[in-house]
Amino acid sequence: MLNKLSTFEFRQPILCYYANVTHKIQVVRIENIPNWYFEKVVFPGQRMMFEALPEAVLEIHTGAVASAILSDKISCYVLRVIEEVSADTELAVSPERRAA
Repeated sequence: MLNKLSTFEFRQPILCYYANVTHKIQVVRIENIPNWYFEKVVFPGQRMMFEALPEAVLEIHTGAVASAILSDKISCYVLRVIEEVSADTELAVSPERRAA
């Protein structure tokens, strides 16, 4: 009999992108995934890439030195990086390249 495992354990992480476009320091945090925790300070104008499960929710806490207010919650699925393949990109290796 299979034990009951969370569906999160079978999901693959996705690459996500976030930028602090404010003039204030932010603390970003993910707390909604069991047995997993992410927290980082993001300075004004700083950009970051991180991996998270699609179900993860990035909490953005914005504020001053002594206090911070939860200013937003964004699904990591929305923050995912989508890689595009150009039509000019050679998807298969030509016989000439294999021989080289």
